[in-house]
Amino acid sequence: MKRLVIGGLLPVMLLACQREAPPPAAPVAGAAQDAEVVPVPEGPGHLEDVVEMDARFIVGISYPPEANKYPGLAAELHRYAQGARDELMDAVRGAELPAGTMYDLSLSFTTIADTPDLLAIAADGSSYTGGAHDAPLVERFVWLVADERLLTAETLLARPESWQPVASYVREQLHAALSQRIDADELEPDERSRLMRSAGKMIDEGSGPDVDNYQQFEPVVGPGGKLVALRFVFPPYQVGPYSDGVQTVEVPASVLLPHVAERYRALFVQG
Repeated sequence: MKRLVIGGLLPVMLLACQREAPPPAAPVAGAAQDAEVVPVPEGPGHLEDVVEMDARFIVGISYPPEANKYPGLAAELHRYAQGARDELMDAVRGAELPAGTMYDLSLSFTTIADTPDLLAIAADGSSYTGGAHDAPLVERFVWLVADERLLTAETLLARPESWQPVASYVREQLHAALSQRIDADELEPDERSRLMRSAGKMIDEGSGPDVDNYQQFEPVVGPGGKLVALRFVFPPYQVGPYSDGVQTVEVPASVLLPHVAERYRALFVQG
């Protein structure tokens, strides 16, 4: 078994490794089940990139240096990474892998906004534990500097019913994007109609005015560090098939502000 911690090594590099690796030479019995791991530091500890390799799995996690500015945020990132890793290891322990097959976890945390008011981190990656394709990992973290906590969808808007106008805007944009994609394929009318119905149903179900549908969002920063929009992020399967990948919709401040909770209004461009 090999165990490595390499600063600056991005887990996306792991995707270059083929899962059909040559069978390892005489692995020690029970090594994967009993394998010790290189832990990601807890809480206020310094987060560092991690790579773990074993005969049956490979794990890669990378962090931006900005994440270490706020111990509470570092703890949230660690918690998410450790949860993804634990799921992978549960699968490794319970599986009978075909010879030469490797499970893998590739997870990259990147900074998408850094202002005096907030630090936003995107987590993107995938986990492979068998099947036709990887399971996508998509999460967003918006850390409020003054409050020392995450900004969540549950607290973003003033009232639960405020998601209705936001959802209407998002749904309109997603349907427009769907129509453009289908038109570009130049399908026969019957096939176009069928796809519009099936994909449209996924959009309507995944973008309804329920706070659970809007958990992932990114701040769009304008002049002076104020937010000009929020970009809502929808993982594969939520508003479209796996092949459509991650989809996003930017909702401008002008649409959001009438519904944003009073304590967060100052984060946005006014007027």
